[in-house]
Parts: sequence; C-alpha cells; structure tokens
Amino acid sequence: MDERIIDRIRQTEHGFKHIIEAGDQILTDQDLQHVDLAIQYLADGSYQVRMLAAYLLGQLSPTRPEALSILETRVADDPNWRVQEMLAKAFDYYCKTKGYEESLPVIKKWLSDPHPNIKRAVTEGLRIWTGRPYFKDHPSEAIALISANKADGSEYLRKSVGNALRDISKKHPEEVSDELATWNLTDKKTAFTYKLAKGK
Repeated sequence: MDERIIDRIRQTEHGFKHIIEAGDQILTDQDLQHVDLAIQYLADGSYQVRMLAAYLLGQLSPTRPEALSILETRVADDPNWRVQEMLAKAFDYYCKTKGYEESLPVIKKWLSDPHPNIKRAVTEGLRIWTGRPYFKDHPSEAIALISANKADGSEYLRKSVGNALRDISKKHPEEVSDELATWNLTDKKTAFTYKLAKGK
C-alpha cells in the first residue's frame, strides 16, 4: 500500500472524512488482501491508522465474517476513543448492509457481551435508532434493547444509553416514559442513566 496515504493519515488530527476516503481507495485495489492489511494496521502506533483498520473491517464485515469477528475482539480492545467511534460506525454499516431486522441476532449478541466497548458500539452506532429501518416501526423494541444496559458498570456505556433514549424520546415520548417508569432509581447507576434520558 502507498505509504504516502498512511503518512498523510497519521498527520491528520481530526475527523473521519480523510480516513474514509483512504479506506475507499484501498478497497478499490483488488490485488490487496484487505483483511490482512487491516490486521496489520491494527498494530500501528497511530490511532488514525487503527481507525482506518476499523473502517476497512466495517466495510468488509457484511461479506467477510472474520472481519466482524476482528471488530468484536481486537478493535473493541483498542484504548483510543476515536477508534471506538469508528467501531460504532463500522457496526452500523454492517447492520445497514445486512438489514437491521436481519441483524437482530448480532445486535442482541453484542449488547449482551461483557465488554462495554462492544455494547457501546451498538448503542452509539445505531443512533438515532428510530431513524433506522425496522426500528422506525418498532420503537419499543429499540427502547428495550438499549435500556438493558442502563445499570452497566461502565459510565461510558451508560452515557450512550441515556443519550440514545433521549434521542428517541423526541419522537416517542410516551414509549420512553413508560420504560423509564419501570426503572429502580435507588440504584445510582440507573439513576445516572435516567437523568440523561430525561435530559436533566
């Protein structure tokens, strides 16, 4: 792969656009082993190059199960929050391409994973959930899926849960209120998420 592209990525501090453009350029080269290249990029010391790896794996994931598996394992363990943002985008791309209803088993699997980054990739990646096909017509299912992690030990995840529910409440206030009314607010973690969901 042209090292000039990688060097340019390393030097760019903000945004996703340049990474997506580089990724799309790489994917057009059919002579490259894209999954192997992504694995190589995941070992790079630059978070920008690891973001590129996550993007490539996301684009490959609908047709390459091993790419989805690497997202779920290697990418989820990356300590950089920007890489985690790209993981969320990658997961949404997978669901969008496969179909959100068809992706429900994978969505539920990831949401029940012990790793908070994997759960957050779903909660954050599918925002705004009720703007997505299937969930647009099934808001209560989206609310139930998101709410399952309201008391998770990760504040990073609970912020995503609360914000996702607040997004939905703008168009589906009654459904979100009905869910929130069932929460045990004596639990501090749940109360934290509740405040975000209510926009307080």
